[in-house]
Amino acid sequence: MDNFKVIYRILRYLEEAMDYEYPDMKFIAPETLRITRQRWSAIMAMLDHKQFVDGLTVKYSTGGAVAVFGQAPRITLRGLEYLEMLGGKENA
Repeated sequence: MDNFKVIYRILRYLEEAMDYEYPDMKFIAPETLRITRQRWSAIMAMLDHKQFVDGLTVKYSTGGAVAVFGQAPRITLRGLEYLEMLGGKENA
């Protein structure tokens, strides 16, 4: 799946999950998105780095591997602005 479609689906779900006490991670799990755990971790690390989501802890190993921790990521204002910039298109 295209990386930008994956990013859109993650952010769109997290926007929807603002109505829930906790997001249900199964909706944005690597298996659901049909991507590898490594790609998922890299994308989540990018979203955290760009401040599109918060509630995550990202660790980088000396070899370059990425580990993402956190059970309840939330979309940030910046993430909402990114979705708005896309015009709310249903890309996924």
